[in-house]
Amino acid sequence: MRKINVFNFMSLDGCFEGPAKGDISWHRHDAEGSAFAAESMTHGSTLLFGRVTYDIMSSYWPTQNAIGTDPVVADRMNKAEKIVFSRTMETASWNNTRVVTGDIVDKVRKMKLTEGKGMTILGSGSIVTLFAENGLIDEYQFMVDPVVLGAGSRIFDGIRNRLNLKLTSTRTFLNGCVLLCYATDAQNS
Repeated sequence: MRKINVFNFMSLDGCFEGPAKGDISWHRHDAEGSAFAAESMTHGSTLLFGRVTYDIMSSYWPTQNAIGTDPVVADRMNKAEKIVFSRTMETASWNNTRVVTGDIVDKVRKMKLTEGKGMTILGSGSIVTLFAENGLIDEYQFMVDPVVLGAGSRIFDGIRNRLNLKLTSTRTFLNGCVLLCYATDAQNS
């Protein structure tokens, strides 16, 4: 059975993006974080995106700027299998991407039952909330930045059911960010 992991940047006040849609300018990108991202990408997960996050990622990672700034992560992002969930997109231009529409909860539940590599949701707050509500997420990884935004999109905005999570690991980065990893199980669904 395939597992779903969430990876998100998060402010101390629980935002995954600032007041402007897609704003992660507050996240402290540095060499250590890039090395961690490159290491994380070696697992070969299928990347899952909501349409807004997909648009942001697909407009950056295939560019010469991304390739020049962070070549290892850019290469792995561009080669990775990707799925974008959308009600309006029909085709995706970023290589190795397929569009999934319709009842995405049912489709992802069926994907989890198949053999294959894990799946990782990047960003995509509404997808995280929807999948969390339906017990589809196995692990959460939050890169918490030492910043309070005061406004923005909160990671679990709109969630109706309590999630009982178990801390499985932590890692402190030199720039003050802390990675918090939590596991969940079927009891949360």
